[in-house]
Amino acid sequence: MTPVDADFHQLWKSRYSKLIFRKSDTVPEELHQMVQEAFLTLREHDCFFQDLVRIKGKDFVTPVSRILIGNPGCTYKYLNTRLFTVPWPTEGYDIKYCSPQIHDACKALIRLNDYLHIEAVKALQNLVETKEINDTTVIDGEQNFATSLAEKGSVSKDESSCCVQADNYRCLKNRTSYNMTLLNYMDPLQMLYLKQEPYFGMGDMAVSWHHDENLVERSTVAVYSYSCEGSVMTESDEQILKGRDPAVWHVGLKVAWDIETPGLAMPLHQGDCYLMLDDLNITHQHCVLAGFSPRFSSTHRVADCSRGTLEYIFGQCELALQNLQTDLDSMALSLKSLETAVIKQVEEIHNEVEFEWLRQFWFQGKRYLKCTDWWLKPIAKLEEFWRKMEIMTSLVLSEFRKEERIEEQRTKTIRCFLLVLTERQRLRKEWTARCQSEAAESLPEDQKPECHPLWADGECNMSLPYDLEEVIADLQNLVLWVE
Repeated sequence: MTPVDADFHQLWKSRYSKLIFRKSDTVPEELHQMVQEAFLTLREHDCFFQDLVRIKGKDFVTPVSRILIGNPGCTYKYLNTRLFTVPWPTEGYDIKYCSPQIHDACKALIRLNDYLHIEAVKALQNLVETKEINDTTVIDGEQNFATSLAEKGSVSKDESSCCVQADNYRCLKNRTSYNMTLLNYMDPLQMLYLKQEPYFGMGDMAVSWHHDENLVERSTVAVYSYSCEGSVMTESDEQILKGRDPAVWHVGLKVAWDIETPGLAMPLHQGDCYLMLDDLNITHQHCVLAGFSPRFSSTHRVADCSRGTLEYIFGQCELALQNLQTDLDSMALSLKSLETAVIKQVEEIHNEVEFEWLRQFWFQGKRYLKCTDWWLKPIAKLEEFWRKMEIMTSLVLSEFRKEERIEEQRTKTIRCFLLVLTERQRLRKEWTARCQSEAAESLPEDQKPECHPLWADGECNMSLPYDLEEVIADLQNLVLWVE
């Protein structure tokens, strides 16, 4: 259903009430101008890139071009590809942009981020007041907590209610404190093929049905849409059309795993915004339906960065390297512990640094240098830590090989070590293949994946070979010999 259908608003209210729409005339004109100039600036500087994603073991280039902008050191992972934020201007960080125009564009997007945060908090507060959020942390616990405080005599009933309201506000604020925005751009007329919406006959899809991944639970997604239309369509123009106008971009929504309930198609014009509140991203799926004109969007998210920040991964490196010690006289390196749990933890962190960070970063070629070189130093630091972990792996192997008699406990350690090395070998093969895939080869030269780290056997600065097949075979023979 679209707004021209008689039952549209009833359907919206009954099945899609957590979709909040804001027409462009409700957004400050100054903000429109700043954000739209930012989109065009980033486009002129070639800062939008098609992502190389992996779905069911196959690599695909996304039809939509994207760039992630947000808090310094944050990343966002979707469809097995980790995007690294182009950091927006942040106090306490020295961020050098490739041009003043890119700096201004990032600054405009943080202004939009602040505006959408305020709008989302207001919308959630309204939802709480109308009792449409069925959430124990916000609604169900309110009365119980207030009563409990009052019964204990620690505060009055009025004071306890104020405490609860403050806690609720903090909860709502946390769910709308966007740490990044994923910008999208697509010109449908430049696309050779667009998939058709399969369930409701909605037409061409720029983005298929999906839930947004890796977000803080029940957090709000906010979207600002800017389609480069020749003229703004009026409501009276829309009334003439029946069904979904193929020339106009729409956001489509459906109840998850349900094609009986009618879908919703909301037209998107220049400067329109929409919010997906609370659990809407979990209970429903959404898609983007292509119009005829080029379109930008800024999709603001509270990404779950528990394992996706530099602070986190540097902390992991520090934890792993605690097991490495240097002899003060000979400067020789050795391991403090060969306990199974310690070896397993260090080697798993080793894999995490290599496959979730280093290879993910270089897989995207030199794209980030179009905007800033900010990531180069921390990535170089991560590689330095990773090289030390390669040495740690070789030290474990040396210890196993020099033992004349291997006890049962040591056999368990070898088996555990072997599992992690086998996974490392499998992932290295997979990433090597991804970098050489047909989809990868189709990208422009400066966006082609770089298979890094990669080294030839016998390189003097590497303690182990890139291909671990022989190392794994030796360990397997060692275990068999003991048995």
